[in-house]
Amino acid sequence: MGLRSVLVAGVALFGSLTHAASSFSPARPPAIPLAVKGPYLNSWLHVGSDGGNGGLLYGEWPSFWNSQNTGWAGFIRVDGSTYNWMGAPSGGVATVDQTDFSYTSTRSIFIMNVDNKVEMNITFLTPVTPNDLRRQSLVFSYLEVAVTSLDGASHDVQLYADVSAEWASGDLNAVITWEYNTADGVAYHQFQRQDQEEITESNQQANWGTWFWSTSDEDNLSYQSGADSDVRGAFISNGVLPNTADTNYRAVNSDWPVFGFANDLGSVGSEAVSTLYSIGMTQGGAISLLGEGADLTTYPALWNDYFDNDIDAMTFFYTDYSESTTLATELDNKVATDSIAAAGQNYLTLTSLSVRQTFGALQFTGTDSDPLVFLKEISSNSDIQTVDVIFPAIPLILYTNPDILNYLLKPLFLNQENGHYPNTNAIHDLGTFPLAKGYPDGTDEPQPLEECGNMIIMVLAYAQRTNDDAYLTQHYPILKQWAGYLVDEALIPADQISTDDFAGSLANQTNLALKGIIGLRAMAEIAERTGNADDAQSFGDTATSYISQWQGFGVNSAADPPHATLSYNDPDSHGLLYNLYANSLLGFGAEFVPQSVYDMQSNFYPTQALDYGVPLDTRHTYTKTDWMLWCASIASVETRDKFLQLIAGWIDSTPTNMALTDLYDAVTGNYPDGLAFTARPVAGGHFSILALPS
Repeated sequence: MGLRSVLVAGVALFGSLTHAASSFSPARPPAIPLAVKGPYLNSWLHVGSDGGNGGLLYGEWPSFWNSQNTGWAGFIRVDGSTYNWMGAPSGGVATVDQTDFSYTSTRSIFIMNVDNKVEMNITFLTPVTPNDLRRQSLVFSYLEVAVTSLDGASHDVQLYADVSAEWASGDLNAVITWEYNTADGVAYHQFQRQDQEEITESNQQANWGTWFWSTSDEDNLSYQSGADSDVRGAFISNGVLPNTADTNYRAVNSDWPVFGFANDLGSVGSEAVSTLYSIGMTQGGAISLLGEGADLTTYPALWNDYFDNDIDAMTFFYTDYSESTTLATELDNKVATDSIAAAGQNYLTLTSLSVRQTFGALQFTGTDSDPLVFLKEISSNSDIQTVDVIFPAIPLILYTNPDILNYLLKPLFLNQENGHYPNTNAIHDLGTFPLAKGYPDGTDEPQPLEECGNMIIMVLAYAQRTNDDAYLTQHYPILKQWAGYLVDEALIPADQISTDDFAGSLANQTNLALKGIIGLRAMAEIAERTGNADDAQSFGDTATSYISQWQGFGVNSAADPPHATLSYNDPDSHGLLYNLYANSLLGFGAEFVPQSVYDMQSNFYPTQALDYGVPLDTRHTYTKTDWMLWCASIASVETRDKFLQLIAGWIDSTPTNMALTDLYDAVTGNYPDGLAFTARPVAGGHFSILALPS
């Protein structure tokens, strides 16, 4: 299969590419993922009208999820004339014309027309390989540029691309060092902070690690490092770089060091001529955790267990492009096929935009035989291993590889089972990324009912899909402890916050109580699976009693239409009853929560729909995409499709301009005041339909 065929195969299920100006398929997202493979390799293109560039690859700098620039520039020279195709570099050259953009679960693909002479197919590919930890551990991403003639004539073409030192530090005053070298047929610029500060961040970016910008070591390649105006100016003027390296190591913002490659593609006709680049980073130690023992343990980035050194890791990734494209296409097509079969094109619009974002918040560490995965609560804060952020993300994890849920929960168990948390309830998080020092004094954000329910539900969901009852036995004592908390607190919740902490605290929360009650039902099955018959009977009886009482406390049956309330003492209140989803996820169904509750909510939600969704609850007009999808997945087909129509319409028109937010105002489509969530891994919750047991 030729290169162009491979690229098109990845988007075949979205339909053929067109050349209408400003075409977007399947939608125009608020931001376009470019290189999104981990918390620190997380580069996006702003799109939305509030400061975005309308989806054009040129005219704006790609940016880190936190909005600082990740300088990435591209030029193409055709028959002696130079055009800008990526970034916003100075230089006064013309731009190409972008005719099409499409995305899949792993790819962002731009089509460019260069003066009606040649066409550029520009593909940003970030492999997601949940069942291949060796590849998933590599924090690297591809950029492939294929050029063909448009007018039937042959054209003399040179291609240029660079990255800036901005990738290596969130502190623009930090000094960066760099070098150029080759290895195993790969040419690369290597750059890093001069003063490495392990397990620390500046402006959300890592203060340690080594960055690689790589391409094929070929005769038609030239390179240069130096000031942005010098390197880019050399290509604009000459179409070639002088093969020189600047040795004046300096701060990121001092004459803006960039690292450029130029390729002379020669005479380009109807057959595609392509150039492949990769961008990524390596780290030795990745996360420090207070787990086993009295002191912090620094876990190595997982790639270290598969490769002897970072050069080997980098060259493996670069030369693995053929296999990576095959694996990426398999995942793209699986998500596309399953999403459309389950709920249609609007669902695919959302699921395919969520894969890279979710996995882009994960740091894979440890060893192949004992992996640990750490999650960063991107943008809402920098908490590490937030239980109520892992929880909404689990549908995608369960859909792709349930074992990853085990790896995500492992740090939480290591911390709490080794006596580092004094409270009887489950912990909220493990500290601030990348330092998982926990809360030995018990002062984490207080969401005790929320996290006890989340942990028990997630543990059972994992065990059901892997038949790993030994895992349940291993953690049974602390699971029983958390279930005991639910026995005491779930039915009548005290005044407290839930996962939607931005909405404030509230007593007697109907939805929160339901989570705790389903958690007790889950604990009954855990007890049964582990041979604890008396516990199974006790927890099961309590759950059955509670769910019966809950219907009396939390349902306004006199309303027209009837609905669950936001809190027990407020019959006119209501909200998204998203915790009902766990009852279906675990296969309890109507045998535990009556079908009448499902039908009631399904009938109610459409009556509350606003322009872009159903509000989270009666306190505000904002809503959340993950929770709407959890509700949609267990509703009638008509109600499900209404949710999907509203959300897909929002994606295509929202003024927000950063990576997909899960929280927005259902009237305006914009961020609620002061709550610009972006790039959060809760996007994994959009796979709620596909995660349900068949």
